[in-house]
Amino acid sequence: MQKAINCIKEGITMSVFKCDESTIVSTRAGKLQGYYYNGVYVFKGVHYAEAERFMQPTEVKPWEGVADATSYGMVCNLMHQDDPQGELMVPHAYWPMSEHCQNLNIWTTGLGENCKKPVMVWLHGGGFFAGSAIEQLAYEGDAMAINGDVVVVTVNHRLNILGYLDLEPFGDKYKNSANCGNADLVAALKWVHENIAAFGGDPDNVTLFGQSGGGMKVTSLMQTPAADGLFHKAFVMSGVLDFDGFGEQKGGGREIVSGMLRELGLTDKDVSKLETLPYPELVSAYEKAAEKITDPTVYRGMAPMVNDYYLGEPHHIGFTEHAGTIPMMIGTVIGEFAFQPLFFNKYEMTEDEQRALVQEKYHEYTDEMIRLFKKAYPGKKITDLISLDYMFRIPTMKLIAEASKRKEANVYSYMFAYEFPIQNGKIAWHCSDIPFVFHNIERVPSANVEGVSDKLQEQIFACVMSFARTGDPNNDKISEWPASKENDEATFVFDKECECRHNYDHELVRLGQEAVSKYSVGEFGNVQH
Repeated sequence: MQKAINCIKEGITMSVFKCDESTIVSTRAGKLQGYYYNGVYVFKGVHYAEAERFMQPTEVKPWEGVADATSYGMVCNLMHQDDPQGELMVPHAYWPMSEHCQNLNIWTTGLGENCKKPVMVWLHGGGFFAGSAIEQLAYEGDAMAINGDVVVVTVNHRLNILGYLDLEPFGDKYKNSANCGNADLVAALKWVHENIAAFGGDPDNVTLFGQSGGGMKVTSLMQTPAADGLFHKAFVMSGVLDFDGFGEQKGGGREIVSGMLRELGLTDKDVSKLETLPYPELVSAYEKAAEKITDPTVYRGMAPMVNDYYLGEPHHIGFTEHAGTIPMMIGTVIGEFAFQPLFFNKYEMTEDEQRALVQEKYHEYTDEMIRLFKKAYPGKKITDLISLDYMFRIPTMKLIAEASKRKEANVYSYMFAYEFPIQNGKIAWHCSDIPFVFHNIERVPSANVEGVSDKLQEQIFACVMSFARTGDPNNDKISEWPASKENDEATFVFDKECECRHNYDHELVRLGQEAVSKYSVGEFGNVQH
């Protein structure tokens, strides 16, 4: 096996496949048949829990014989069919859907309790309403397992109204239905804790990481007492927001659920019929009812609800006592919503021509924004200001500041500022850092610049692996990256040239947010992934 791993690391072609007694693992509930390919044992579609609609998950029932774990399991139903686009920037995979989607996937280079490899549990993006554990090609865990010598786990769970709709006002049987999706994730973490040693993992060294909605799931689980002790480090990628809808909506689910029942020609006494209604009809009723709730602060579901199960986001209420002990790595990318094609070539424009474009967005703020941008990002073209992110960066700064107050755990801040070789130098967009974290840039063609992206991938990956092992991202491939302190955000900027900088963009993004708020510039876009 080691020979195969070494060949893969060195780029030597050597295909080895096994699916026999050596790829069977015993879990608490029964035996699983996975397979081995080119240095990695792979187990797909592993059921970690069962659940009926709107109900809390329960443990899987034990089985006799050997269960197949060589195919991906069903992913959660989506409210609307995905529309493939932007595949050059974020290559996707699409898969059959089912409400019974409590399954996970595992990649590991060694089996057995003596391996004790760090465990990386990935929570996918898509807010709390879309996405899946296999949605992006960059989510594949084989390269991370081989190059990092870790066990990689990716998780599917209930989403949208299946995972986040409060029916508790209609009966105790629906208790915590508002957080079923997160309860699935807790069940997955319990399964990992109880079983991952057989797959070569160390249940006492689990890092929870996720991007966008996945990052939001990480922080929400930090604030969920039922998850305490089930993971030990937290890595949040572009996953901090500051608007109603992520645990902050007011009231319970009576208004939205009663509205759904009315749309179906039913009364509150018929609420149990929602348990068996075909999913498309449930979606249609929900969307019609939600449109009639005009107050944006009123609960409409689709995200965790604050209650005695989930206590609220740490940058709103502070960290729980246990969350205060968890090391964190948190960051964003420079142009989160830089998805739209550029209509100009910034490298062929004079600075006056660039300034004219910038002024269309920033008006009287233009000169100061340009000054601050050049200070924060020397060497970049000022037209990148058009795509500069505030939506994630501002609340991320807030969370880092709150995390810096903790006495028992460090927080490390980063910014991914890489410029990609498409559309005349497109700055990093939402999701563009994922392949670097997974050591998967070969799966995303647009991420590759010979002699640049491969070096950057090794630097980012080394930081992630060091953090997973020790809670500290520092390693011999980068310069010093200190933890952030109160009033001193030490942000490691990942770019062609990497360096740590202190409070380097605070003035820039705060002024930029003021400008875009004043002129209602639509920079927030679609936060699906």
